[in-house]
Amino acid sequence: MDFATRLIAWQKQHGRHHLPWQGTRDPYRVWLSEIMLQQTQVATVIPYYQRFVARFPDIAALAAATQDEVLTLWSGLGYYSRGRNLHRAAQQVTASCGGEFPRGFTEIQTLPGIGRSTAAAVSVFAFGQRRAILDGNVKRVLARCFGIAGYPGEKPVEKRLWELAEELLPTVAIESYTQGMMDLGATLCTRSKPRCGECPLGAQCVALREGRSAELPTRKARAPLPEKECAMLVLLRDGEVLLEKRPPSGIWGGLWSLPEIAVGDDPAQAALARFGVEADTFRAMPSLRHTFTHFRLHIHPLQAEVRRCRPEAREESALWLALADALGAALPTPVRNLLTQLT
Repeated sequence: MDFATRLIAWQKQHGRHHLPWQGTRDPYRVWLSEIMLQQTQVATVIPYYQRFVARFPDIAALAAATQDEVLTLWSGLGYYSRGRNLHRAAQQVTASCGGEFPRGFTEIQTLPGIGRSTAAAVSVFAFGQRRAILDGNVKRVLARCFGIAGYPGEKPVEKRLWELAEELLPTVAIESYTQGMMDLGATLCTRSKPRCGECPLGAQCVALREGRSAELPTRKARAPLPEKECAMLVLLRDGEVLLEKRPPSGIWGGLWSLPEIAVGDDPAQAALARFGVEADTFRAMPSLRHTFTHFRLHIHPLQAEVRRCRPEAREESALWLALADALGAALPTPVRNLLTQLT
């Protein structure tokens, strides 16, 4: 029995069959799930996906929404460029494709936020096309099963993995095969403590035979994460908090956040100059630490009650919200945690 046949048989008996985005050919729902699942575990994605499709049941509804509405539902899921790209792609489909999600593999890849593997997954699950995927789970399965050493992010290694992914494609049951690759990597062939004794590919797995499961796939050599710090102003007025909209791109792009200043800057002077706010003495709240992919951020919140506002000096990108309403806005996770402490 070959690789694909074993995997398909295993998936039909042991794979995942009841995820909320399964059992549909709707390209919108398939696409949404694939974007949300990028670098995020299934258990985390499920409630976000359910809330998202309840609010935006189709591409037209998503395209008609504001970016704030989209990011509010995305808040806490992380990697916010995914949410921004999803919104942009929906608007592109509406404007250029008459609201119909494109069926062509090349056309799908022209949409913001969609690469080769994601386009392939949509092609398979929405349109039944024979395409190879190569997400993190699939890279791990192939690297171990065929003994492919080297960091998968390096071009020669990635090229070899793509070649394998293409060569192994079956001519039938492409949906079960593709789902099986995802399921195997997510449930058995996990990054740590793989359950090799239950794997349908164990008889042909190089890593199992040679005792190399822990070393494959080769991990990227990581330098220590850079450490950065900032101060955030928690300005309160009659049960309201001042929020500031971040620039549309970059860290937390497009989200509402607490005003940020450099550590050591005078918070009272910054509040007055930027927002026309006169505040009482600032007191330090407990610091927070938030880890991004490329650096670790130490946040030092400074809280003060506002005595007086000068409306003419306020920035257009800032607004006052009641704490309960602020928690319903599109906030970065550490900011949400800070405001939760205040309530």
